[in-house]
Amino acid sequence: MTIICLIRHGETDWNVIGKLQGRTDIPLNETGILQAEECSEFLKTSQWDVIITSPLKRAKQTAKIINKNVIVPVVEMEEFLERDYGDAEGMTYEERISKFPDNIYPNQEERASLNKRVIEGIEKINQRYGDNKILLVAHGAVINAILAVLSNGKIGSGKTNLINACISNIYLHQDKWRIKDFNQISHLSKYI
Repeated sequence: MTIICLIRHGETDWNVIGKLQGRTDIPLNETGILQAEECSEFLKTSQWDVIITSPLKRAKQTAKIINKNVIVPVVEMEEFLERDYGDAEGMTYEERISKFPDNIYPNQEERASLNKRVIEGIEKINQRYGDNKILLVAHGAVINAILAVLSNGKIGSGKTNLINACISNIYLHQDKWRIKDFNQISHLSKYI
């Protein structure tokens, strides 16, 4: 059985002030580093085969910190880059509402394109690492897109606010991806 543990990257300064990061390459802040360390502690009790990460700094940093205890190969995959938010990137929530009251951001990656990209990435992981246990470090919109597609829109995009460094688990059973759990935060001291 292929098992994928989806991990949202740790917190960044832009997360704290509500700036839309998208493809902007922002590093983890001190809290984000601590969250990644807590993920590493939590995940070291299980056996993993590989870590897949988005190429963006905040995801790669989270993956590297997790790997201090997990110690498996780390592979970057472009399919798991964060959604491109176009002209809204770098804006706070208030700035976005003011400039784009209809919530339509010029030059943003279309949701259908995002969904297709991340699901193709999940299928590529299964082709390369099928019947293994995989850690996938990615971004809020990416993980929400995966959850939305797999749940037929019951959770995920537009419905689920994923916490930084939260864990969600999916698995392949009888050729169908299923969600075991999502947005798990019991390993994060900030929420205990």
